[in-house]
Amino acid sequence: MIRPVDILAFGAHPDDVELSCGGTLLVANAQGQSTGIVDLTYGELGTRGNKESRQMESTKAQEILGVTFRANLGLSDGFIDDSMESKLAVIRAIRSARPQIVLANAVKDRHPDHPQAAKLVREAAFLSGLVKIETRDDQGNVQQAHRPKAVYHYIQSDYIEPSFVVNISDFWDKKWEAIMAYSTQFHSMNTKDKAFDNSDKKTFISTPTFLEMLKGRHAEFGNLIGANYAEGFVSNRPLGLQNILSLS
Repeated sequence: MIRPVDILAFGAHPDDVELSCGGTLLVANAQGQSTGIVDLTYGELGTRGNKESRQMESTKAQEILGVTFRANLGLSDGFIDDSMESKLAVIRAIRSARPQIVLANAVKDRHPDHPQAAKLVREAAFLSGLVKIETRDDQGNVQQAHRPKAVYHYIQSDYIEPSFVVNISDFWDKKWEAIMAYSTQFHSMNTKDKAFDNSDKKTFISTPTFLEMLKGRHAEFGNLIGANYAEGFVSNRPLGLQNILSLS
């Protein structure tokens, strides 16, 4: 069940959030902010695993990240669009969670669902603030309009220069644990690869090389601010500060 949170992270597929902004959610939790995750699809078109296994993995990852809730909108994997129906589904989620900050997929990436999801969530976040768009929650109650203060896009496979980065060094191990909860998707020396569908099929993300790239990317972003690891984000508008000394 979607509940009000400070930060709401959207992912086109289960594991998008863990890979790209899971550490930021852990940092926010430690600072007393509430967080939630909304997956747009079940990732049912993934070569390895299936809808059921990915649901179990996302539940395990949710527990590791300690988010307030995790929901799935059940959009079609591989066919995410910005139709009115899709936008209304995202609007309902935003109005239920009423976040200050929304985190969304990369604006450019190798998987076509990712930039499509970025566009969908960004536009829905704006439309969610229009009072003349009427939506109802799961109980049939009319929802109040709500527009988040900002939408930030995390960075995925394709390199994008970040607008800002978040130091996640203290939470790196916990972030990695959440990623490895998706045992059907990622390489692990401890995984018995016959426990799920198409386990013998290699994919872009199932090789050790992908995980090495991921770790290197986070180390690269960390190096920008003198930290071990960081996650990068893109802002569509200039960032405002109350105090310039808060810049690190």
